[in-house]
Amino acid sequence: MPRLPFLIAYSFPLLHLVGVELRGAFTYLMLLNVFLVTPTLDALSGHSTREADLDAPRSRFHDLVLELWFPTQLAVFAWTVASILENRPQTWELVGICLSMGGVAGAGGITIAHELMHRRGRLHRALGEALMSMVGYAHFCIEHVLGHHRFVGTYEDPVTARRGESVYAFIPRAVFTGITSAWRLERKRCQRAGIPAFSLRNRRLRYLLTQATFIASLHLFFGPLITTFFFGQAAMAVFLLEVTDYIEHYGLTRSKLESGRLERVADHHSWNSTHALTSAYLFHLTRHSDHHMEASRPYDKLRAHADSPCLPAGYPTMMLAALVPPLWFRIMNPRADAVERDKRPMPA
Repeated sequence: MPRLPFLIAYSFPLLHLVGVELRGAFTYLMLLNVFLVTPTLDALSGHSTREADLDAPRSRFHDLVLELWFPTQLAVFAWTVASILENRPQTWELVGICLSMGGVAGAGGITIAHELMHRRGRLHRALGEALMSMVGYAHFCIEHVLGHHRFVGTYEDPVTARRGESVYAFIPRAVFTGITSAWRLERKRCQRAGIPAFSLRNRRLRYLLTQATFIASLHLFFGPLITTFFFGQAAMAVFLLEVTDYIEHYGLTRSKLESGRLERVADHHSWNSTHALTSAYLFHLTRHSDHHMEASRPYDKLRAHADSPCLPAGYPTMMLAALVPPLWFRIMNPRADAVERDKRPMPA
């Protein structure tokens, strides 16, 4: 499988820095790239269902490209803070800078954090936690791995969008129930493992301390303008994450078997996309069915599953469609109904 396409994500920090330095309308360059240039190129680039040999040894490149993202994002964040302090932006420029940095942290950072939080190695999981902490959303590491992957396609999963639920109703529910779900899941994990409440092994405490310390330090050393920037970019990153969650499982459900157990997760419980460009820069997140069927499988080994339900366009295009609920429902409700009608329950 070609390696270089996975470097496309590193164009995001470069575009952001161009906007930060040139200011004016250039602060919206990253946003323009994600929601106008990328959908256009996605439509022109065609589809890719090429798969790696599952038995072939993995290249060190595929891990290195993930590991280098955290220092890259941290450096870009620091550069942006320095630039804001040196040359205070106008309000509309600051909005653009926040949206742009949020695009870097969301489209790039959270996508990579999602991959790393499923790894077994401590370094990779720590980098995943650090990236999620940079947008104040570290609890996602708990809820996504222990909650979403277990309950996907059910009402117990905060980020499975119900048929007929708009993205504007979905996001508040996903955010707040995700936090409470993560708290509950980690409490149970600590109780089973005998981890004390005031131990740093308790991720409720560790995440709270690390994120609070980071935000308080920004405010103390750099003032309210930088605190505003932090929350602005974090809000944009989380928004991108939750809209992505929305389109990945909209209207798809899992059945309960006669035994009372949930059916096994199958390829028809996630929406896939085979569009070549976004599949590359999202590190094959778009091959979402295979990720749910084998969560520990690294991104470069994920399979396309030709029979999986597919979105009619790439992720950025479908995210824009989701922001217009009548359009989204017109596109997706018939497709979701067809999948639900034709699916066959899988054994537990």
